[in-house]
Amino acid sequence: MTHHDLRADARELQRAALTAVEPAAAARRHVRREGDTLIIAGHHYDLRSFEHVFVVGGGKAVAPMAAAVADILGNRLTAGTVVTKYGHISSQSPNLQITEAGHPVPDENSVRGAQSVVRLAQQATEHDLVICLISGGASALLTLPAPGLTLADLQPLTGALLRSGATINELNTIRKHLSRIKGGHLARLIAPATLITLILSDVVGDPLDVIASGPTVPDPTTVANAQAVLARYGIKETRFLGKTLVSLQETPKPGDPISARTQHVIVGSNRLAALAAVERARSLGFNTLLLSTYIEGEAREVAKVAAALAKGIRAHGDPLPPPACLVWGGETTVTVRGEGKGGRNQELALAAALALDGWPDVLLMALATDGNDGPTDGAGAIATGETMTRARVLDLDARAALAANDSYPFFAALGDLLRTGPTGTNVNDLLFLLVGKSREGEAVPRPFGGDARTPRQDPPPELFVSSQKVGAM
Repeated sequence: MTHHDLRADARELQRAALTAVEPAAAARRHVRREGDTLIIAGHHYDLRSFEHVFVVGGGKAVAPMAAAVADILGNRLTAGTVVTKYGHISSQSPNLQITEAGHPVPDENSVRGAQSVVRLAQQATEHDLVICLISGGASALLTLPAPGLTLADLQPLTGALLRSGATINELNTIRKHLSRIKGGHLARLIAPATLITLILSDVVGDPLDVIASGPTVPDPTTVANAQAVLARYGIKETRFLGKTLVSLQETPKPGDPISARTQHVIVGSNRLAALAAVERARSLGFNTLLLSTYIEGEAREVAKVAAALAKGIRAHGDPLPPPACLVWGGETTVTVRGEGKGGRNQELALAAALALDGWPDVLLMALATDGNDGPTDGAGAIATGETMTRARVLDLDARAALAANDSYPFFAALGDLLRTGPTGTNVNDLLFLLVGKSREGEAVPRPFGGDARTPRQDPPPELFVSSQKVGAM
């Protein structure tokens, strides 16, 4: 099995994973209409009992979800308005307004879009049904600052938190307490109407209160938690920090009456995408392990773990013999110290390339499922044991690129940058680690000299385990 084979196989895994979480298909798997009955994840709603049916929402994958739901509702849809990222509108539907806005840092259109969602939500009465569609990116795309704050106050704070290496849970803890729409506030505006939220999850573990900052979910975090996050990361570079601190406000808490007439359904997730990749890898003949869908931590540190696993497989057939495929899911972070261009998956691949230097028949693909890895047009990158050899030929300095957080031009020069364009979905990141078939007597690098010879092994049964949390990451 050559590197070209591994590249083709990695592309097959990418295709299978993204197909499994295509937003319109994901919505249709959970929502259907039989006459005047709307069936959502086993719950039946008599459309005749509602005077109006509204659709609201936001996220990078919300446009195809909204189009699918609008098609299912047909003439029962009264009106709808959703907000998505620039360039992410795939189709239009009657009675459905789609606003394009800024991400990951909100802009004026983020505020306008959120205002249109709020206006429609406030029209709903106890005799109406509201279907809220949420996917990753909605935290920025649905921005409506708390009283006393403006967009100009939130923009530098968001940028500072993104650069700090704060986790999505920490970032959204801040966002929820500085918003009139997040942290359950949208549900409060919609109540007492019946509320159904369909969610395409982009957060590790699928916590409802964290995904998109939980606009329709009671919030267990507090103002004190938000203040602790700001202190933990020393967010001092924004002159608006003092104004922000005094503007923090409490959110609806678990047990609040806003939850009385609500249903939440996760229609797509990182785990679903990872399982699809696992099945495709097995069909291609790989011994396959779903390592975890809870991968978090600094991208370059996760890369070291991935490289160590690849070496164990290549040298000793541990934890499983080649041809082998490990599938990971989750979302890493990058603490930005340089002025370069890149994203978390590109940085992970760059660190992996350094660690895998000289190891044959090993490939790592790091993929952002939404097609946007950081503020670039790349979706991630591919690293192999030959990446460094090829880089040296082109006089590319991988260590300098890593120190400067400048992974994008490095992989662009090698032709190993992943460019998918907007995929229309968003369920975190995926890592595919492929190790080719060992050849009898082939040497692999040893850290202290010498080489390791590949032992003869009978083909083992294929391996598969369910996702488990890796506590050290």
